[in-house]
Amino acid sequence: MCRNIRTLSNFAPPASSDEIAAAALQYVRKVSGTTKPSAANTAAFDRAVAEVTASTHRLLDALVTSAPPRDREIEAAKARERSRKRFATSA
Repeated sequence: MCRNIRTLSNFAPPASSDEIAAAALQYVRKVSGTTKPSAANTAAFDRAVAEVTASTHRLLDALVTSAPPRDREIEAAKARERSRKRFATSA
């Protein structure tokens, strides 16, 4: 359920609004325990996603670091390698 919750800070180029919104949506889904809220809860669900998105934007804008920006392709390759090792079958 939380596949889109990824580290978003210190990347070049910076995280897009779509990436931040996707992470916020996954976070609210996880916390609420539902992927699609009932009609009675849709407004609260959507409001929570908007608030988490806005908070994440503010957080990412406020963070400072002296580390060089990370490259998305290199980080994705590292993640694939970790996954390969984790799920490798022993013969």
